[in-house]
Amino acid sequence: MLTEVTATRYVTPLREGGSLPGIVEADDLGTYVMKFTGAGQGRKSLVAEVVCGGIARRLGLRVPELVGIWLDPVIGLGEPDQEVQALLKASGGLNLGMDYLPGSLGFDPLAYEVDPLEAGRVVWFDALVGNVDRSWRNPNLLVWHGDLWLIDHGASLIWHHNWPTAATSAARPFDASDHVLAPFRPDVAAASAALGPRVTPELLAAAVADVPDAWLADEPGFDSPADVRDAYATTLAARADGLADRITIGAPTPDRPSQAPGWLTGRLHRTDGSTR
Repeated sequence: MLTEVTATRYVTPLREGGSLPGIVEADDLGTYVMKFTGAGQGRKSLVAEVVCGGIARRLGLRVPELVGIWLDPVIGLGEPDQEVQALLKASGGLNLGMDYLPGSLGFDPLAYEVDPLEAGRVVWFDALVGNVDRSWRNPNLLVWHGDLWLIDHGASLIWHHNWPTAATSAARPFDASDHVLAPFRPDVAAASAALGPRVTPELLAAAVADVPDAWLADEPGFDSPADVRDAYATTLAARADGLADRITIGAPTPDRPSQAPGWLTGRLHRTDGSTR
């Protein structure tokens, strides 16, 4: 289960996120980026964050530590911004916090080179969880102490918004042509060989066990949170089976440029095959 802390101070909103996350301080003296149950995306975006973050960490990918944060709505009474105040008032109870990485920078492909092996691991993981929200338009990657960190997985696991489609979704292909790391020639085959065998029933069970019962309760079509957890694990196990064969990356060619912007593909892969 997630470690749980209590919010002691709301510091500032992060306007970059569509769900209006905010920086908060907690009673463990930690600083966190908090995502709220009262946001428009609802609790399922928090479930996706926990499940995806748990899988990523267990596969050796860098994801900020996640915690559960208890919020007293009274914290919102002193907020001058009416939108923030309403969000805090609507989010009393348990919310999600991600360790704040001070001094981190948003990923810039012009400034940070990614090894094909690491790029392949990120692409393979995004294909596993169905994350289409890591394009060059919105990378959702940070660089901290020289390392690449994965953030913002709330839009993943899209099938959990319509459970009857989960089995079909597990077999769908994943087009990574628009992925922010596509121009770095991701080695998906190597990633599959390294990560695929590690996506075991035990790993998936441990990842979904981190989701609080309150965020899984009263799910239509399920009798208990345990049944919902089993459905997540079953769908993800099916997704992992043969996943590499369903990942496509449109390599730039004279008649088919990459879907990434030309300045990016041109910088990384010149017509003579060299890079800089």
